[in-house]
Amino acid sequence: MNILVTGGAGFIGVHLVRRLLAEGCTVAILDNFSPQIHGRNQELPQDLGGHVELYRADVRDQATVSKALARRDAVVHLAAETGTGQSMYKVSHYQDVNLGGTATIISAVVNKPRLGLTKILVASSRAIYGEGKYRCQEHGMVYPRGRDLERLKAGLYEPVCPACNLECEPEATAEDCPAHPLSFYGLTKRVQEEMVFLFAEACGLSAYALRYQNVFGPGQSLLNPYTGILAIFSNLARSGSAIQVFEDGKESRDFVFVDDAVEATWRCLGSASGAVETFNVGTGQRTTVREAAEEVLAFYHNKTPVFITGTFRQGDIRHNFADLTKIAGSMSFAPRFSFRSGLERFLEWASARSEVLTGYQSSLREMSERGFLHG
Repeated sequence: MNILVTGGAGFIGVHLVRRLLAEGCTVAILDNFSPQIHGRNQELPQDLGGHVELYRADVRDQATVSKALARRDAVVHLAAETGTGQSMYKVSHYQDVNLGGTATIISAVVNKPRLGLTKILVASSRAIYGEGKYRCQEHGMVYPRGRDLERLKAGLYEPVCPACNLECEPEATAEDCPAHPLSFYGLTKRVQEEMVFLFAEACGLSAYALRYQNVFGPGQSLLNPYTGILAIFSNLARSGSAIQVFEDGKESRDFVFVDDAVEATWRCLGSASGAVETFNVGTGQRTTVREAAEEVLAFYHNKTPVFITGTFRQGDIRHNFADLTKIAGSMSFAPRFSFRSGLERFLEWASARSEVLTGYQSSLREMSERGFLHG
């Protein structure tokens, strides 16, 4: 296959491109090397240089996107802004990049039908679900809305049943869960999916939206203070600093190792099906944020205890873990890495890096000044 990867110089992108090359694909990358993600490093990894066609451009650049798409069999659209908290106050920017970039790709496909494209994959997120699926003892399966601000201020962090207002237990969230994003980032991902699906069906293309959970691993940006909780924890722990955890530390995430995310993506690319589908990509397991912080501290032999702050961000969800039934059945996908085995690989890589995170506290101040960070 001849494949264009937007955002191909980023974290997931580089791992995916390596896999595509190993599978014998011809690969082009379009990336603007955003300083928030790449810092001063404005080059591809050495092992990719010379093996891919590089378009150093913004995904909103219509002329370059149209040129990059020519003669491709498929496009994997990863290019996006990804900070959940940052999206709540950089609203226009997230709209421009996430929705405008997707519109630019679609415009090229619609207005130049001879491009030859047959498949589009778009990187989506579990953020589109909001809180997702829970079980109430009284009412069974329920889908709570956003958590009440007064309850959060009182230290009551668990979502409640929308019918009886009692706390409920998290369940694995499947793709048919109603979409109720709690951040603007999540909303842009939901709209991206709908845009891609609408035009894929209109143009007779196959399309997949991959709802990645919390992807982590070697190559993850250690400089971006707005996203990547394990990268932030790693920077703090290896410098001897305390790790500050929001809420009570019992909030949980589905941490999926990057190699597993790439495997799921490759299977969708290689599928002969002409489907238009959404798939969760995760492990189906949840790890509390406190457990994750303690694992990171232990790796660096940092004996500073985890600092439970009680602080909370509006737009954050309480729990998430993916129901993988659909992708297991359609793509025979099953994750190979546990959280701990993947974390060890990530931290071994991170411990050898020299990057220093400098903007984390200022990112928290930005949210606090705008009323989205409390406590």
